[in-house]
Amino acid sequence: MSKANKIIASFLLLKFLTFFGCSETVSADFIVKNGTIYTVNEDNPKASAVAVKEGKIIDVGFDTDMESHISRDTKILDLEGRTMVPGFIESHGHIMGLGSSKLKLDLNGVENYDEIVDMVSKAVGETEPGEWILGRGWHQSKWTPQPEIMVKGFQTHHKLSAVSPENPVYLTHASGHAGFANAKAMEIAGVLSGGDFNIDLGDEIFIERDDGEIIRDENGEPTGIFNEVAQRVISKHIPSEDDVYQDRSLELAMKECLINGVTSFQDAGSGRASIDTYRRFLDSGKMKIRLYVMLSSRDPELLYEWYERGPEIGLGNNFLTIRAIKLNADGALGSRGAWLLSEYNDRPGHFGMATQSMDYVYEVTQKGFLTGFQVNTHAIGDRANREVLDQYEKVFNEYPATIIDHRFRIEHAQHIDPDDIPRFKKLGVIASVQGIHMSSDRPWAIDRLGEKRIQEGAYVWKSLLKSGAVVINGTDAPVEPVSPIASFYASVSRKTLKGEPVGGYEAWEKMTRGEALKSYTLAAAYGAFEENIKGSIEAGKLADFTVLSRDIMTVPENQILGTKILYTIVNGEIAYQAKP
Repeated sequence: MSKANKIIASFLLLKFLTFFGCSETVSADFIVKNGTIYTVNEDNPKASAVAVKEGKIIDVGFDTDMESHISRDTKILDLEGRTMVPGFIESHGHIMGLGSSKLKLDLNGVENYDEIVDMVSKAVGETEPGEWILGRGWHQSKWTPQPEIMVKGFQTHHKLSAVSPENPVYLTHASGHAGFANAKAMEIAGVLSGGDFNIDLGDEIFIERDDGEIIRDENGEPTGIFNEVAQRVISKHIPSEDDVYQDRSLELAMKECLINGVTSFQDAGSGRASIDTYRRFLDSGKMKIRLYVMLSSRDPELLYEWYERGPEIGLGNNFLTIRAIKLNADGALGSRGAWLLSEYNDRPGHFGMATQSMDYVYEVTQKGFLTGFQVNTHAIGDRANREVLDQYEKVFNEYPATIIDHRFRIEHAQHIDPDDIPRFKKLGVIASVQGIHMSSDRPWAIDRLGEKRIQEGAYVWKSLLKSGAVVINGTDAPVEPVSPIASFYASVSRKTLKGEPVGGYEAWEKMTRGEALKSYTLAAAYGAFEENIKGSIEAGKLADFTVLSRDIMTVPENQILGTKILYTIVNGEIAYQAKP
Protein backbone atom coordinates (compact mmCIF):
# COMPACT_ATOMS: atom_id res chain seq x y z
CA MET A 1 0.00 0.00 0.00
CA SER A 2 1.35 3.41 -0.94
CA LYS A 3 1.98 6.09 1.64
CA ALA A 4 -0.91 8.19 0.28
CA ASN A 5 -3.28 5.22 0.48
CA LYS A 6 -2.19 4.51 4.05
CA ILE A 7 -3.00 8.09 5.02
CA ILE A 8 -6.43 7.84 3.41
CA ALA A 9 -7.10 4.50 5.13
CA SER A 10 -6.11 5.93 8.53
CA PHE A 11 -8.41 8.90 8.01
CA LEU A 12 -11.34 6.65 7.06
CA LEU A 13 -10.72 4.45 10.10
CA LEU A 14 -10.75 7.51 12.36
CA LYS A 15 -14.06 8.62 10.85
CA PHE A 16 -15.45 5.10 11.28
CA LEU A 17 -14.48 4.94 14.96
CA THR A 18 -15.86 8.40 15.64
CA PHE A 19 -19.17 7.56 13.96
CA PHE A 20 -19.61 4.44 16.08
CA GLY A 21 -18.87 6.18 19.35
CA CYS A 22 -15.15 5.42 19.75
CA SER A 23 -14.41 9.11 20.14
CA GLU A 24 -11.58 8.81 22.64
CA THR A 25 -9.03 8.96 19.81
CA VAL A 26 -10.25 12.36 18.63
CA SER A 27 -8.82 15.62 19.94
CA ALA A 28 -11.40 18.26 20.71
CA ASP A 29 -11.52 21.88 19.63
CA PHE A 30 -13.44 22.83 22.76
CA ILE A 31 -14.14 21.18 26.10
CA VAL A 32 -16.58 22.26 28.80
CA LYS A 33 -15.80 20.72 32.18
CA ASN A 34 -16.49 20.83 35.92
CA GLY A 35 -20.18 21.64 35.50
CA THR A 36 -23.62 20.44 36.48
CA ILE A 37 -24.88 19.49 33.04
CA TYR A 38 -28.48 18.51 32.35
CA THR A 39 -28.36 16.73 29.01
CA VAL A 40 -32.12 16.11 28.46
CA ASN A 41 -31.00 12.69 27.24
CA GLU A 42 -32.90 9.96 29.10
CA ASP A 43 -30.06 7.47 28.65
CA ASN A 44 -27.47 9.81 30.16
CA PRO A 45 -29.33 12.59 32.02
CA LYS A 46 -26.43 14.27 33.86
CA ALA A 47 -22.78 14.90 33.14
CA SER A 48 -20.00 17.24 34.13
CA ALA A 49 -18.08 17.61 30.85
CA VAL A 50 -18.59 17.76 27.09
CA ALA A 51 -16.10 17.59 24.21
CA VAL A 52 -16.70 19.36 20.91
CA LYS A 53 -15.08 19.17 17.49
CA GLU A 54 -16.03 21.16 14.39
CA GLY A 55 -19.22 22.40 16.00
CA LYS A 56 -20.51 19.00 17.07
CA ILE A 57 -20.47 17.04 20.30
CA ILE A 58 -18.04 14.12 20.25
CA ASP A 59 -18.24 13.00 23.88
CA VAL A 60 -20.40 13.54 26.97
CA GLY A 61 -19.37 12.32 30.41
CA PHE A 62 -17.23 13.37 33.33
CA ASP A 63 -14.04 15.39 33.59
CA THR A 64 -11.72 12.38 33.56
CA ASP A 65 -13.41 11.12 30.37
CA MET A 66 -12.23 14.21 28.51
CA GLU A 67 -8.50 13.85 29.10
CA SER A 68 -7.94 11.86 25.92
CA HIS A 69 -9.57 14.63 23.87
CA ILE A 70 -7.24 17.37 25.09
CA SER A 71 -4.52 18.53 22.72
CA ARG A 72 -2.32 21.59 22.64
CA ASP A 73 -4.96 23.55 20.69
CA THR A 74 -8.00 22.52 22.73
CA LYS A 75 -9.86 25.40 24.37
CA ILE A 76 -11.24 24.58 27.81
CA LEU A 77 -14.08 26.28 29.66
CA ASP A 78 -14.18 25.51 33.38
CA LEU A 79 -17.77 25.97 34.60
CA GLU A 80 -16.65 25.93 38.23
CA GLY A 81 -19.68 23.86 39.18
CA ARG A 82 -22.23 26.00 37.39
CA THR A 83 -25.17 24.63 35.41
CA MET A 84 -25.29 23.98 31.67
CA VAL A 85 -28.29 22.90 29.59
CA PRO A 86 -28.89 22.41 25.87
CA GLY A 87 -29.20 25.75 24.10
CA PHE A 88 -32.66 27.18 24.65
CA ILE A 89 -34.95 27.02 21.62
CA GLU A 90 -37.52 29.79 21.22
CA SER A 91 -40.46 27.83 19.78
CA HIS A 92 -42.59 30.79 18.76
CA GLY A 93 -41.43 34.34 18.26
CA HIS A 94 -41.08 37.05 15.64
CA ILE A 95 -37.40 37.61 15.05
CA MET A 96 -37.68 40.77 12.94
CA GLY A 97 -40.35 42.17 15.22
CA LEU A 98 -38.05 41.58 18.18
CA GLY A 99 -35.29 43.58 16.56
CA SER A 100 -37.61 46.26 15.20
CA SER A 101 -39.08 46.77 18.66
CA LYS A 102 -35.64 47.92 19.81
CA LEU A 103 -35.86 50.76 17.28
CA LYS A 104 -39.26 52.00 18.48
CA LEU A 105 -40.80 53.30 21.71
CA ASP A 106 -40.80 50.41 24.17
CA LEU A 107 -44.18 50.48 25.89
CA ASN A 108 -43.99 47.09 27.62
CA GLY A 109 -43.40 48.55 31.06
CA VAL A 110 -45.90 51.41 31.00
CA GLU A 111 -48.33 51.33 33.90
CA ASN A 112 -51.01 53.74 32.67
CA TYR A 113 -52.21 55.80 29.72
CA ASP A 114 -50.66 59.04 30.99
CA GLU A 115 -47.22 57.43 30.89
CA ILE A 116 -47.69 56.67 27.17
CA VAL A 117 -48.74 60.26 26.55
CA ASP A 118 -45.58 61.50 28.31
CA MET A 119 -43.35 59.18 26.25
CA VAL A 120 -44.90 60.30 22.99
CA SER A 121 -44.68 63.95 24.04
CA LYS A 122 -40.95 63.51 24.62
CA ALA A 123 -40.55 61.75 21.26
CA VAL A 124 -42.34 64.63 19.53
CA GLY A 125 -39.68 66.99 20.88
CA GLU A 126 -36.99 64.83 19.25
CA THR A 127 -38.77 64.28 15.91
CA GLU A 128 -39.33 66.51 12.89
CA PRO A 129 -42.96 67.51 12.18
CA GLY A 130 -44.60 65.03 9.81
CA GLU A 131 -42.37 62.10 10.78
CA TRP A 132 -44.04 58.98 12.12
CA ILE A 133 -43.63 58.02 15.77
CA LEU A 134 -43.98 54.28 16.31
CA GLY A 135 -44.08 52.11 19.42
CA ARG A 136 -45.15 48.75 20.72
CA GLY A 137 -46.03 47.01 23.96
CA TRP A 138 -48.99 48.79 25.64
CA HIS A 139 -51.73 46.70 27.24
CA GLN A 140 -54.75 48.51 28.60
CA SER A 141 -55.79 45.65 30.90
CA LYS A 142 -52.54 46.03 32.85
CA TRP A 143 -52.93 49.75 33.54
CA THR A 144 -53.53 51.22 36.98
CA PRO A 145 -55.58 53.30 37.11
CA GLN A 146 -57.73 52.67 34.06
CA PRO A 147 -58.43 55.72 31.85
CA GLU A 148 -61.52 57.70 32.78
CA ILE A 149 -62.95 57.33 29.28
CA MET A 150 -63.08 53.80 27.83
CA VAL A 151 -64.94 52.54 24.76
CA LYS A 152 -65.39 48.78 24.35
CA GLY A 153 -62.58 48.21 26.82
CA PHE A 154 -60.05 50.59 25.22
CA GLN A 155 -58.78 54.14 25.72
CA THR A 156 -59.50 56.93 23.24
CA HIS A 157 -56.98 58.96 21.25
CA HIS A 158 -57.71 62.48 22.49
CA LYS A 159 -54.94 62.82 25.10
CA LEU A 160 -52.44 61.28 22.69
CA SER A 161 -53.48 63.53 19.83
CA ALA A 162 -53.22 66.64 21.98
CA VAL A 163 -49.46 66.19 22.47
CA SER A 164 -48.73 65.14 18.87
CA PRO A 165 -50.69 67.40 16.50
CA GLU A 166 -48.07 67.42 13.72
CA ASN A 167 -46.72 63.86 13.95
CA PRO A 168 -48.63 60.74 12.97
CA VAL A 169 -48.41 58.25 15.83
CA TYR A 170 -49.13 54.51 15.75
CA LEU A 171 -48.59 52.32 18.80
CA THR A 172 -49.01 48.58 18.47
CA HIS A 173 -50.66 46.58 21.24
CA ALA A 174 -48.44 44.15 23.16
CA SER A 175 -50.20 41.26 21.42
CA GLY A 176 -49.62 42.73 17.97
CA HIS A 177 -53.33 42.28 17.26
CA ALA A 178 -54.45 45.89 17.71
CA GLY A 179 -53.04 49.35 17.26
CA PHE A 180 -53.60 52.85 18.65
CA ALA A 181 -53.46 55.84 16.28
CA ASN A 182 -53.57 59.55 16.94
CA ALA A 183 -55.68 62.05 15.01
CA LYS A 184 -52.85 62.90 12.58
CA ALA A 185 -52.37 59.25 11.61
CA MET A 186 -56.11 58.82 11.10
CA GLU A 187 -56.22 61.98 9.00
CA ILE A 188 -53.48 60.61 6.73
CA ALA A 189 -55.36 57.31 6.44
CA GLY A 190 -58.63 59.03 5.60
CA VAL A 191 -60.48 57.96 8.73
CA LEU A 192 -62.97 60.75 9.17
CA SER A 193 -65.16 61.60 12.13
CA GLY A 194 -68.80 60.60 12.06
CA GLY A 195 -70.73 58.48 9.59
CA ASP A 196 -69.60 55.27 7.92
CA PHE A 197 -65.96 54.50 7.34
CA ASN A 198 -64.96 53.85 3.77
CA ILE A 199 -61.25 53.11 3.71
CA ASP A 200 -59.50 51.96 0.57
CA LEU A 201 -57.34 48.88 1.27
CA GLY A 202 -56.33 48.35 -2.34
CA ASP A 203 -58.45 45.48 -3.63
CA GLU A 204 -60.96 45.79 -0.83
CA ILE A 205 -62.98 48.40 0.97
CA PHE A 206 -63.03 48.43 4.76
CA ILE A 207 -66.38 49.53 6.12
CA GLU A 208 -67.27 46.82 8.62
CA ARG A 209 -65.73 43.36 8.43
CA ASP A 210 -65.83 40.17 10.42
CA ASP A 211 -62.04 39.96 10.65
CA GLY A 212 -61.32 43.45 11.93
CA GLU A 213 -62.83 46.43 13.66
CA ILE A 214 -62.33 50.19 13.77
CA ILE A 215 -63.59 50.90 17.26
CA ARG A 216 -65.78 53.99 17.48
CA ASP A 217 -67.82 55.65 20.17
CA GLU A 218 -71.59 56.03 20.38
CA ASN A 219 -71.46 59.03 18.03
CA GLY A 220 -69.53 57.17 15.36
CA GLU A 221 -66.28 58.96 16.19
CA PRO A 222 -63.09 56.89 15.74
CA THR A 223 -61.45 56.20 19.09
CA GLY A 224 -58.04 55.50 17.57
CA ILE A 225 -58.20 51.73 18.16
CA PHE A 226 -57.79 49.48 15.12
CA ASN A 227 -58.32 45.79 15.84
CA GLU A 228 -56.95 42.84 13.83
CA VAL A 229 -57.15 43.32 10.01
CA ALA A 230 -58.30 46.93 10.48
CA GLN A 231 -54.73 47.77 11.50
CA ARG A 232 -53.88 47.82 7.80
CA VAL A 233 -55.96 50.98 7.47
CA ILE A 234 -53.12 52.79 9.25
CA SER A 235 -50.10 50.55 8.65
CA LYS A 236 -50.30 50.82 4.86
CA HIS A 237 -49.34 54.50 5.23
CA ILE A 238 -46.27 53.90 7.42
CA PRO A 239 -43.06 54.23 5.36
CA SER A 240 -41.59 50.85 4.36
CA GLU A 241 -38.44 49.53 6.00
CA ASP A 242 -35.35 49.41 3.76
CA ASP A 243 -32.55 46.83 3.83
CA VAL A 244 -30.51 48.89 6.28
CA TYR A 245 -33.41 48.91 8.75
CA GLN A 246 -34.02 45.20 8.20
CA ASP A 247 -30.37 44.34 8.80
CA ARG A 248 -30.21 46.44 11.94
CA SER A 249 -33.39 44.77 13.23
CA LEU A 250 -31.97 41.28 12.73
CA GLU A 251 -28.65 42.24 14.35
CA LEU A 252 -30.44 43.58 17.44
CA ALA A 253 -32.73 40.54 17.62
CA MET A 254 -29.85 38.07 17.48
CA LYS A 255 -27.98 40.01 20.14
CA GLU A 256 -31.04 39.91 22.41
CA CYS A 257 -31.41 36.16 21.85
CA LEU A 258 -27.81 35.44 22.76
CA ILE A 259 -28.03 37.57 25.91
CA ASN A 260 -30.99 35.42 26.95
CA GLY A 261 -29.38 32.05 26.16
CA VAL A 262 -31.42 31.39 23.00
CA THR A 263 -29.43 29.50 20.39
CA SER A 264 -32.31 28.62 18.02
CA PHE A 265 -35.37 30.67 17.09
CA GLN A 266 -38.53 29.45 15.37
CA ASP A 267 -39.86 32.48 13.50
CA ALA A 268 -43.65 32.58 13.35
CA GLY A 269 -44.37 34.14 9.99
CA SER A 270 -41.78 35.63 7.60
CA GLY A 271 -42.41 37.48 4.36
CA ARG A 272 -40.16 38.11 1.37
CA ALA A 273 -38.17 40.99 2.85
CA SER A 274 -37.37 39.03 6.00
CA ILE A 275 -36.32 35.93 4.07
CA ASP A 276 -34.06 38.07 1.88
CA THR A 277 -32.48 39.45 5.04
CA TYR A 278 -31.87 35.96 6.45
CA ARG A 279 -30.15 34.94 3.22
CA ARG A 280 -27.93 38.04 3.26
CA PHE A 281 -26.83 37.23 6.80
CA LEU A 282 -26.28 33.56 6.01
CA ASP A 283 -24.19 34.32 2.91
CA SER A 284 -22.06 36.87 4.75
CA GLY A 285 -21.49 34.69 7.82
CA LYS A 286 -23.38 37.09 10.09
CA MET A 287 -26.04 34.61 11.22
CA LYS A 288 -25.34 34.13 14.93
CA ILE A 289 -28.30 31.92 15.92
CA ARG A 290 -30.17 29.15 14.12
CA LEU A 291 -33.46 30.09 12.44
CA TYR A 292 -36.42 27.85 11.64
CA VAL A 293 -38.75 29.86 9.43
CA MET A 294 -42.51 29.72 8.93
CA LEU A 295 -43.71 31.38 5.73
CA SER A 296 -46.37 34.04 6.22
CA SER A 297 -49.74 32.93 4.87
CA ARG A 298 -50.72 36.58 4.52
CA ASP A 299 -48.97 36.45 1.12
CA PRO A 300 -50.67 33.68 -0.93
CA GLU A 301 -48.36 34.28 -3.90
CA LEU A 302 -45.37 33.63 -1.65
CA LEU A 303 -46.88 30.31 -0.58
CA TYR A 304 -47.52 29.21 -4.16
CA GLU A 305 -43.90 29.91 -5.04
CA TRP A 306 -42.75 27.74 -2.13
CA TYR A 307 -45.23 24.96 -2.93
CA GLU A 308 -43.38 24.67 -6.24
CA ARG A 309 -39.92 25.01 -4.68
CA GLY A 310 -40.41 22.82 -1.62
CA PRO A 311 -38.78 23.19 1.82
CA GLU A 312 -35.15 24.22 2.27
CA ILE A 313 -33.55 22.40 5.19
CA GLY A 314 -30.28 22.88 7.08
CA LEU A 315 -28.79 25.68 5.00
CA GLY A 316 -25.41 27.04 6.05
CA ASN A 317 -24.51 24.29 8.52
CA ASN A 318 -28.05 24.19 9.96
CA PHE A 319 -28.31 27.93 10.54
CA LEU A 320 -31.38 28.39 8.32
CA THR A 321 -34.33 26.12 7.57
CA ILE A 322 -37.53 27.11 5.76
CA ARG A 323 -40.07 24.30 5.96
CA ALA A 324 -43.23 25.59 7.68
CA ILE A 325 -46.23 27.83 7.02
CA LYS A 326 -47.86 30.13 9.55
CA LEU A 327 -51.66 30.56 9.45
CA ASN A 328 -53.73 32.94 11.60
CA ALA A 329 -57.11 31.66 12.75
CA ASP A 330 -58.05 34.39 15.22
CA GLY A 331 -56.83 37.37 17.23
CA ALA A 332 -55.66 37.84 20.79
CA LEU A 333 -57.46 37.61 24.10
CA GLY A 334 -56.18 40.99 25.28
CA SER A 335 -57.73 42.83 22.31
CA ARG A 336 -60.83 40.59 22.49
CA GLY A 337 -60.04 39.22 19.05
CA ALA A 338 -59.63 35.59 20.19
CA TRP A 339 -62.47 33.56 18.63
CA LEU A 340 -64.67 32.03 21.34
CA LEU A 341 -67.46 29.47 21.43
CA SER A 342 -69.34 31.63 23.96
CA GLU A 343 -69.43 35.40 24.27
CA TYR A 344 -66.83 37.42 26.14
CA ASN A 345 -67.53 37.68 29.82
CA ASP A 346 -66.66 41.40 29.77
CA ARG A 347 -68.19 42.27 26.38
CA PRO A 348 -71.61 40.61 26.00
CA GLY A 349 -72.58 39.68 22.47
CA HIS A 350 -68.98 39.69 21.24
CA PHE A 351 -67.28 36.39 20.30
CA GLY A 352 -64.01 37.61 18.79
CA MET A 353 -63.26 36.87 15.17
CA ALA A 354 -61.69 34.59 12.60
CA THR A 355 -58.85 36.52 10.98
CA GLN A 356 -58.52 34.05 8.11
CA SER A 357 -61.40 32.03 6.72
CA MET A 358 -61.56 28.33 7.51
CA ASP A 359 -61.74 27.69 3.77
CA TYR A 360 -58.32 29.30 3.45
CA VAL A 361 -57.01 27.42 6.47
CA TYR A 362 -58.15 24.18 4.85
CA GLU A 363 -56.63 25.10 1.47
CA VAL A 364 -53.21 25.90 2.94
CA THR A 365 -53.33 22.87 5.23
CA GLN A 366 -53.97 20.58 2.28
CA LYS A 367 -51.31 22.13 0.03
CA GLY A 368 -48.76 22.20 2.85
CA PHE A 369 -49.49 18.58 3.68
CA LEU A 370 -48.94 17.49 0.08
CA THR A 371 -45.80 19.57 -0.57
CA GLY A 372 -43.88 18.70 2.60
CA PHE A 373 -44.51 21.83 4.66
CA GLN A 374 -45.40 21.82 8.32
CA VAL A 375 -48.55 23.90 8.95
CA ASN A 376 -48.62 25.95 12.17
CA THR A 377 -51.77 27.91 12.96
CA HIS A 378 -52.25 30.72 15.45
CA ALA A 379 -55.31 29.85 17.56
CA ILE A 380 -56.01 31.38 20.95
CA GLY A 381 -59.77 31.10 21.54
CA ASP A 382 -61.55 27.79 22.09
CA ARG A 383 -63.53 28.12 18.88
CA ALA A 384 -60.39 28.87 16.88
CA ASN A 385 -58.65 25.82 18.33
CA ARG A 386 -61.63 23.61 17.50
CA GLU A 387 -62.01 24.95 13.98
CA VAL A 388 -58.31 24.48 13.22
CA LEU A 389 -58.30 20.93 14.57
CA ASP A 390 -61.33 20.28 12.35
CA GLN A 391 -59.50 21.51 9.24
CA TYR A 392 -56.40 19.48 10.08
CA GLU A 393 -58.50 16.36 10.68
CA LYS A 394 -60.38 16.87 7.42
CA VAL A 395 -57.12 16.86 5.47
CA PHE A 396 -55.73 13.84 7.35
CA ASN A 397 -58.92 11.89 6.63
CA GLU A 398 -58.68 12.70 2.92
CA TYR A 399 -55.32 10.94 2.68
CA PRO A 400 -55.61 7.99 5.09
CA ALA A 401 -53.19 5.82 3.11
CA THR A 402 -50.50 8.50 3.10
CA ILE A 403 -47.90 8.18 5.82
CA ILE A 404 -46.58 11.68 6.42
CA ASP A 405 -44.80 12.82 9.57
CA HIS A 406 -46.60 16.17 9.43
CA ARG A 407 -46.04 17.49 12.99
CA PHE A 408 -48.65 20.20 12.41
CA ARG A 409 -48.88 22.67 15.26
CA ILE A 410 -51.31 25.00 16.92
CA GLU A 411 -49.51 28.15 17.99
CA HIS A 412 -50.56 29.37 21.46
CA ALA A 413 -53.28 26.74 22.10
CA GLN A 414 -54.20 29.13 24.87
CA HIS A 415 -57.88 28.44 25.52
CA ILE A 416 -59.15 24.95 24.60
CA ASP A 417 -62.56 23.43 25.20
CA PRO A 418 -62.05 20.31 27.39
CA ASP A 419 -63.54 18.10 24.65
CA ASP A 420 -60.75 19.18 22.28
CA ILE A 421 -57.77 18.56 24.56
CA PRO A 422 -57.45 14.83 23.66
CA ARG A 423 -57.59 15.67 19.95
CA PHE A 424 -54.04 17.03 19.97
CA LYS A 425 -52.58 13.60 20.75
CA LYS A 426 -55.10 11.80 18.55
CA LEU A 427 -54.24 13.91 15.50
CA GLY A 428 -50.51 14.23 16.26
CA VAL A 429 -50.81 18.01 16.59
CA ILE A 430 -48.16 19.81 18.65
CA ALA A 431 -49.25 22.43 21.20
CA SER A 432 -46.88 25.40 20.88
CA VAL A 433 -47.50 27.34 24.09
CA GLN A 434 -45.91 30.32 25.83
CA GLY A 435 -45.64 29.84 29.58
CA ILE A 436 -45.00 33.53 30.11
CA HIS A 437 -48.38 34.43 28.59
CA MET A 438 -50.10 32.81 31.56
CA SER A 439 -47.98 34.86 33.94
CA SER A 440 -48.72 38.12 32.14
CA ASP A 441 -52.33 37.51 31.12
CA ARG A 442 -53.97 35.40 33.81
CA PRO A 443 -54.73 38.30 36.21
CA TRP A 444 -57.03 39.92 33.61
CA ALA A 445 -57.87 36.89 31.42
CA ILE A 446 -60.43 35.79 33.98
CA ASP A 447 -62.37 38.98 33.15
CA ARG A 448 -62.53 37.88 29.49
CA LEU A 449 -63.46 34.23 30.06
CA GLY A 450 -64.93 33.93 33.55
CA GLU A 451 -63.88 31.45 36.23
CA LYS A 452 -65.33 28.26 34.71
CA ARG A 453 -63.64 28.61 31.33
CA ILE A 454 -60.36 29.69 32.95
CA GLN A 455 -60.26 26.63 35.19
CA GLU A 456 -61.35 24.07 32.61
CA GLY A 457 -59.57 25.14 29.47
CA ALA A 458 -57.05 27.99 29.77
CA TYR A 459 -53.27 27.37 29.72
CA VAL A 460 -53.87 23.63 30.14
CA TRP A 461 -50.27 22.46 29.74
CA LYS A 462 -50.38 19.55 32.17
CA SER A 463 -53.66 18.28 30.75
CA LEU A 464 -52.12 18.26 27.27
CA LEU A 465 -49.00 16.46 28.52
CA LYS A 466 -51.08 13.88 30.42
CA SER A 467 -53.07 13.22 27.24
CA GLY A 468 -49.80 12.36 25.48
CA ALA A 469 -49.53 15.52 23.37
CA VAL A 470 -46.20 17.17 22.63
CA VAL A 471 -45.93 20.60 24.30
CA ILE A 472 -43.25 23.10 23.26
CA ASN A 473 -42.52 26.49 24.82
CA GLY A 474 -41.59 30.04 23.92
CA THR A 475 -42.31 33.71 24.56
CA ASP A 476 -43.94 35.12 21.40
CA ALA A 477 -41.27 37.84 21.44
CA PRO A 478 -41.61 40.79 21.13
CA VAL A 479 -45.05 40.30 22.72
CA GLU A 480 -43.04 39.22 25.77
CA PRO A 481 -39.30 39.59 26.43
CA VAL A 482 -37.41 36.68 24.85
CA SER A 483 -36.47 35.21 28.24
CA PRO A 484 -36.55 31.42 28.62
CA ILE A 485 -35.87 31.86 32.34
CA ALA A 486 -39.06 33.91 32.85
CA SER A 487 -41.13 31.49 30.77
CA PHE A 488 -39.60 28.50 32.60
CA TYR A 489 -40.53 30.09 35.92
CA ALA A 490 -44.10 30.74 34.78
CA SER A 491 -44.38 27.17 33.49
CA VAL A 492 -43.41 25.57 36.81
CA SER A 493 -44.95 28.10 39.21
CA ARG A 494 -48.11 29.35 37.43
CA LYS A 495 -47.38 32.71 39.06
CA THR A 496 -46.85 36.25 37.84
CA LEU A 497 -43.29 37.52 37.78
CA LYS A 498 -44.09 39.22 41.09
CA GLY A 499 -44.62 35.77 42.62
CA GLU A 500 -48.39 35.97 42.86
CA PRO A 501 -50.60 34.28 43.88
CA VAL A 502 -49.29 31.91 46.55
CA GLY A 503 -49.48 28.43 45.07
CA GLY A 504 -50.01 29.71 41.55
CA TYR A 505 -53.05 30.01 39.30
CA GLU A 506 -54.74 26.65 38.57
CA ALA A 507 -51.81 24.85 40.14
CA TRP A 508 -52.89 21.46 38.78
CA GLU A 509 -51.68 22.62 35.34
CA LYS A 510 -48.06 23.28 36.43
CA MET A 511 -45.26 21.62 34.52
CA THR A 512 -42.53 19.84 36.41
CA ARG A 513 -39.09 21.35 36.01
CA GLY A 514 -38.08 18.44 33.81
CA GLU A 515 -41.11 18.96 31.58
CA ALA A 516 -40.46 22.68 31.36
CA LEU A 517 -36.79 22.19 30.42
CA LYS A 518 -37.73 19.61 27.80
CA SER A 519 -40.38 21.95 26.36
CA TYR A 520 -37.60 24.49 25.73
CA THR A 521 -35.05 22.02 24.35
CA LEU A 522 -35.70 18.50 23.04
CA ALA A 523 -39.47 18.86 22.56
CA ALA A 524 -38.92 22.23 20.88
CA ALA A 525 -36.42 20.61 18.53
CA TYR A 526 -38.98 17.90 17.75
CA GLY A 527 -41.44 20.67 16.92
CA ALA A 528 -39.11 21.64 14.06
CA PHE A 529 -38.08 18.10 12.94
CA GLU A 530 -34.66 18.75 14.50
CA GLU A 531 -34.54 16.40 17.48
CA ASN A 532 -31.79 14.36 15.79
CA ILE A 533 -29.42 17.34 15.62
CA LYS A 534 -30.27 19.50 18.64
CA GLY A 535 -32.30 19.78 21.84
CA SER A 536 -30.18 17.46 23.98
CA ILE A 537 -26.51 17.10 24.83
CA GLU A 538 -25.32 13.86 23.25
CA ALA A 539 -22.64 12.75 20.82
CA GLY A 540 -23.28 13.67 17.21
CA LYS A 541 -25.51 16.67 17.91
CA LEU A 542 -24.79 20.33 17.38
CA ALA A 543 -22.76 21.97 20.15
CA ASP A 544 -25.31 24.56 21.26
CA PHE A 545 -25.33 25.17 25.04
CA THR A 546 -26.53 27.66 27.63
CA VAL A 547 -24.64 28.18 30.89
CA LEU A 548 -26.61 29.46 33.89
CA SER A 549 -25.63 31.18 37.11
CA ARG A 550 -28.03 28.98 39.12
CA ASP A 551 -29.27 25.43 38.94
CA ILE A 552 -32.86 26.03 37.80
CA MET A 553 -33.66 22.36 38.38
CA THR A 554 -32.99 22.47 42.11
CA VAL A 555 -32.95 26.03 43.49
CA PRO A 556 -36.00 27.21 45.45
CA GLU A 557 -38.76 28.39 43.13
CA ASN A 558 -38.43 32.00 44.27
CA GLN A 559 -34.78 32.04 43.14
CA ILE A 560 -35.36 30.92 39.55
CA LEU A 561 -35.98 34.43 38.21
CA GLY A 562 -32.61 35.57 39.60
CA THR A 563 -30.81 33.20 37.24
CA LYS A 564 -28.46 34.91 34.78
CA ILE A 565 -27.11 33.69 31.46
CA LEU A 566 -23.33 33.39 31.81
CA TYR A 567 -22.46 31.91 28.41
CA THR A 568 -24.35 31.20 25.21
CA ILE A 569 -22.47 28.72 23.06
CA VAL A 570 -23.44 28.19 19.41
CA ASN A 571 -21.75 25.66 17.14
CA GLY A 572 -19.06 25.04 19.74
CA GLU A 573 -18.08 28.69 20.06
CA ILE A 574 -18.85 31.22 22.79
CA ALA A 575 -21.28 33.64 21.16
CA TYR A 576 -22.10 35.55 24.35
CA GLN A 577 -20.35 35.91 27.69
CA ALA A 578 -21.77 37.91 30.58
CA LYS A 579 -19.62 40.66 31.99
CA PRO A 580 -18.05 39.81 35.36
